[in-house]
Amino acid sequence: MADKLLNNRYMQLSWAMMKTGILGYGGGPSVIPLIRYEAVTHYKWIDDEEFGEILALANALPGPIATKIAAYLGYREKGTLGAILSVLAHIIPSSIAMILLLTTVQYLSSAAFIQGMIGAVTPVIAVMLGMMAYEFGERAVKGLGKYAGFGFFAIAFGLLQGIHIHPAIVILLFLGYGAFHLRIVAALQRRKQQKKEGI
Repeated sequence: MADKLLNNRYMQLSWAMMKTGILGYGGGPSVIPLIRYEAVTHYKWIDDEEFGEILALANALPGPIATKIAAYLGYREKGTLGAILSVLAHIIPSSIAMILLLTTVQYLSSAAFIQGMIGAVTPVIAVMLGMMAYEFGERAVKGLGKYAGFGFFAIAFGLLQGIHIHPAIVILLFLGYGAFHLRIVAALQRRKQQKKEGI
């Protein structure tokens, strides 16, 4: 009976999203590696490439990123009902915890052990995000090539940190380029081939 429940896709979605909602300390960015682990590594609903695409689209759309990804995963696996279940499973536990613990946290926010907990969790989140960024960067370099991969990284860094363009605009610009990337590469290769044949 227990095995049957664990193999039920609705139960899997509920349990996975509940865990990410409860353990996702720090909001959207800290939840992303947890959702990725559940969706890609644990349950294998999608692969890394598709997760990267979902992440880019979720960043470009308004609203909390974790709930958008949860809705997508639920919809992909079990349609509209799956999307509703995933979102509710993701937000209800933390919502209840916030309501129940808000008053207590106000009293304890200056306590040394709370500050210690926050200080201890922050490096873990930083490492998780760093690992995920490295893996996405590695795939980008493989897909685009070394020079293009590092070039796009430099452009994105310049737009985000130098010019301070909103991240959603930068994502939309790169999505727009990505839509034509293969055509541009094919055109450059044809031109290179024509030059060689001309010589």
